[in-house]
Amino acid sequence: MSKTDKDNQEYVYHPGDPLPELEGHVSRGRFERVLKSGKFAVTTELSPPDSTDREEVYKQASLFDDYVDAINATDGSGANCHMSSVVVCALLSYIGYSPIYQISCRDRNRIAIQGDLLGAAALGICNVLALTGDDVVSGDHPEAKRVFDLDSVSLLTTIKKMRDESVFLSGRTISKPPKMFAGSTINPFAPPVKSKVLQLEKKIAAGAGFIQTQYCFDLPMLREFMLEVVDRGLTERAFFLPGVGTLASARTARWIQNNVPGVYIPDEIIKRLEGADDQKKEGQLICTELMQQVKEIDGVSGVHVMAYKQEQYVAQMVKNSGVLDGRKPWSPKDNY
Repeated sequence: MSKTDKDNQEYVYHPGDPLPELEGHVSRGRFERVLKSGKFAVTTELSPPDSTDREEVYKQASLFDDYVDAINATDGSGANCHMSSVVVCALLSYIGYSPIYQISCRDRNRIAIQGDLLGAAALGICNVLALTGDDVVSGDHPEAKRVFDLDSVSLLTTIKKMRDESVFLSGRTISKPPKMFAGSTINPFAPPVKSKVLQLEKKIAAGAGFIQTQYCFDLPMLREFMLEVVDRGLTERAFFLPGVGTLASARTARWIQNNVPGVYIPDEIIKRLEGADDQKKEGQLICTELMQQVKEIDGVSGVHVMAYKQEQYVAQMVKNSGVLDGRKPWSPKDNY
């Protein structure tokens, strides 16, 4: 569509173009605006395909239309190989979505990572999530070499330095820096809580503006963690989006409990699934209820919904939860 710029010159507006700069914002993306406006944000994640077909990416993303504010593109999750996160984010950004580019330090050194950040910003990607990454022994290429030149904290420091000081880690000048809203993760469900809060403080000091957590099924533990986070003033420096997920069955819940580090699923949830006539629907109901309860916790700014291989249910769960309070997040349909 055509619009007119400040010099009264007509230009073609593209849905993926960054938004105008706003004072107090580090990026020109929609996700940061939603959070800083005080709205309760919803994010989710997309698993990149084992394919070169971009339509697979668009089909997955369309499942979330009207119900999520940003979509994480995982980066070799579980140390398994898929289409790269930066390419998935570029495809999504091109048609106007607000993707979150995940970077795993496991796979690339600082030269490659800094180059990827410049390229991502040039493609209109405005959000980045810093991760250390799962060890290769857990994935489908256990013979791969580990890099770990940076970890999540030093990666955040790198992003902040490039963005705010317009220089590479080497000190060389960047003519146009990557204006990206940076975040990271935390697992508040792996005790002790105090050490997790200290780890979180380091990440925020290094430049994390938003935090997404591991799966939350234990609300008392999350409340304890958030009390400490609020007391330390960390919610005034970063936005917190606890992670929730849907469980397909009691069997799935037990597998996650035994095989995914740091995930604790209370016995009452497993028993509730076992007693349900339709365990998959019960898992969705539990996820919906968790969203509602998480929203009521002091210091929480949003929720991150994870539904691996159940992405088609995310929109309905968000709708049923009412956490958006009637707000409709942007979708490609808004451009037409």
